[in-house]
Amino acid sequence: QVQLVESGGGLVQAGGSLRLSCAASGRSFSNYNMAWFRQAPGKEREFVTTIIWSGGSTYYVDSVKGRFTVSRDNAKNTVSLQMNNLEPEDTAVYYCAAQSRGYFPNRDPRTYNYWGQGTQVTVSS
Repeated sequence: QVQLVESGGGLVQAGGSLRLSCAASGRSFSNYNMAWFRQAPGKEREFVTTIIWSGGSTYYVDSVKGRFTVSRDNAKNTVSLQMNNLEPEDTAVYYCAAQSRGYFPNRDPRTYNYWGQGTQVTVSS
């Protein structure tokens, strides 16, 4: 079992920045590829980014490339998402998710084993 807790969401103006964090507890964090997904009201859950178990490779959805950066610290069991130049379209609940080592990158939420409770990000225009 892995427990995931997100933090860092909030309200920000367009063009601003936020940094999300996800703290993991339970089984060895470095056994998992980690990802961030988001879900806006009335929409399906959307893949945002993923980082491989070692931190050596990342992958982003096109809409956030150049604005978002994912990182992880396996010594501290954390994964972070730095979000810059935020846009109103980024408004959503953001979830971190863990996937046992396997195919990378994987955008399918059904393949992720553990999920956090989510943190709200609201970007005003």
